[in-house]
Order: sequence, then structure tokens, then C-alpha cells
Amino acid sequence: MDKGSQEVWVFVEQHSGQPVDVSLELLTKGRKLANTLRGPLKAVVIGHELDHAVKESFRYGADEVLRVDHPDLRDYKTLPYSRIICELIKERQPRVVLYGATFIGRDLAPRIASNSVSGLTADCTDLQIGDATWKKELCENLLLQIRPAFGGNIVATIITPDVHVQMATVREGVMEMMPAKAPCDGKITNILYEPTAADQLVKIIERHREAKRSNLKGAPIIVAGGYGLGTQKNFNLLYELAEVIGGEVAGTRAAVDAGFIPHDQQVGQTGLTVRPKLYIACGISGAIQHVAGMHDANRIIAINNDPNAPIFDVCHYGIVGDAASVVATFTETYKKKLK
Repeated sequence: MDKGSQEVWVFVEQHSGQPVDVSLELLTKGRKLANTLRGPLKAVVIGHELDHAVKESFRYGADEVLRVDHPDLRDYKTLPYSRIICELIKERQPRVVLYGATFIGRDLAPRIASNSVSGLTADCTDLQIGDATWKKELCENLLLQIRPAFGGNIVATIITPDVHVQMATVREGVMEMMPAKAPCDGKITNILYEPTAADQLVKIIERHREAKRSNLKGAPIIVAGGYGLGTQKNFNLLYELAEVIGGEVAGTRAAVDAGFIPHDQQVGQTGLTVRPKLYIACGISGAIQHVAGMHDANRIIAINNDPNAPIFDVCHYGIVGDAASVVATFTETYKKKLK
């Protein structure tokens, strides 16, 4: 293999020069993958006025930043961004390329995979480097792309041994975000961007960004509810408890489908992955699709009227009883204690 073939790249998504959390999480994971491959970790940063994003990329473990800085690239546009990365991949042939499973990442990664004929797996929950046997031949240093399949009933390990470049998207919160123990003053490689007529086919007239209603990912306490709460009135009790104890409210897929809570507050396989200090699961059965998003909480309290509910297999403390009644009791007790 050529000299650059063991490179790990992370596309660092940024907004107004500020890198998004999932990109920093991927740099943390990418550092581990690069160490296993014994190759460099490189951040691909595209936009305008990128000094902060470049600095953060080094802080989270990058050895080199491929920077493409141009006023026309300030806001994300599919055509120029995908063309830039496709040209870089074809020229340099990295081994692994990672993207956040954001709106931008989900738009960008499939286009690049198709154009560069690369392997791609979406919404991975873990990534490892390992060997595998394919067509009776040993394939070394493959990206093992791990993700739930068949509605979360099995965990699949996907490999793409027929291509050199292997790519994956990962949702926010799945990987740990941690600055490198010994960040380096790495190399910055400035890539020249030359606009083409095709790049201007789509123009951004206005941008409107809706602020997040909650900060589940950074919340130390989360009070989560499931369809087992039965009604919107019962679900609203969670907001009262969360306000008293300084937490945020989340829900399961079933609670979202029932209209109890917005989708952006969903925890689980098709929602957010969270790691709070305390997770209070109220009326949640404990389906694997939900547990996948919260099992790393430091402490889990489960409240359910079914003593055989699977949630009791993953919780630290279990309460068998009507969730709405128990939550109301919790709220009144904490109000008295905190006076």
C-alpha cells in the first residue's frame, strides 16, 4: 500500500467557524482508529474564517488539517463541498473517512461515496479496526462498521473489503468527546478552491436556524417518559419534576409518535444518545431501541407497573408502580426538601 493509505480523515462540520460536537466526537474516535492503523489523523475543514475550527481540530487529536477557506464556502452548499472532498479523496486515497450523521453529513457522504466508489455505512454506533476473512482471503485493517439492524433486534458488523476507502456516518452523542491528552501543533495544508459555474447553481438567499428547545446531551439529569404514561397530562408531570430537580425532559419513540413530546427530545436508536449522571425512566418498557441511547448513564432509576419490564434489567434502582403517581410523589417530596 502507498504511504498515505492508512490515513483517517474526519469531515469537521462547522457553523460560523464553530465546529459541531459530533465532529469533535469523531476526532476523538478517529485518533484511536489512526493509532491502531499507525497512520495520521487528518481533519477536513471547509468554509470561511476557520481559525477556531482548525484550532479545535488540533485540540481533539488531529495531526494535520486540510483547510479549504473561501468566502463562497461560508455556508454549506452540496455541489462545491462534495466536489472538493471527492477531488481530495481521489488524489490522496485515505483509508477511513468519517462524517457526522447530521443533515449536512447525510447529504454529503452518500454523494462522495457514489462518486469515489467508496464503502459507506450510515448511523454507526461503534467503529473498530480489525481483520476479517472475505472470499476465503484474510483482509487486514478493515474498518468494522457496527450498527443496529432489523429494528435494533441484532447488531451488525459491516465491512467493505472490495474498496480501499471506507466511510461511515455517526450520530451525535454516540462517541465520547474528549480533548487529546497531548494535542500537537499540527500541520495546516491550505487547499486552493477554484469556483466553477456548477458551484453557483444553488444560491442561499436567507438562512434561518431554530434554537434548540432543550440541551439533552449536556444535561446532568434527564427525566424520560414512554408511552406507558398513557396521556399527555401524565407526561406533563415529567416537566414539573425536571424543573424541580434541574433536569431536562426526554421521551421514547413511542412517546414521540403519540405526540407527547417533540422528536428532537427523543432518546434512542433513532434519536439522541445521552450520558447523564442520572436518568429517570418513567413508563418506559426498556426496548433495545431506547436502551441503546441511554445505557451509559451513571445512574438509572426505572419506574414501571410491570415487574417483568426489560428496563429493570438495565437500571440501578427499580420502582414497581404507576409511573404518574410515583413521579407526582417525587415532585412533591423534592419541593419540600429543597425549600
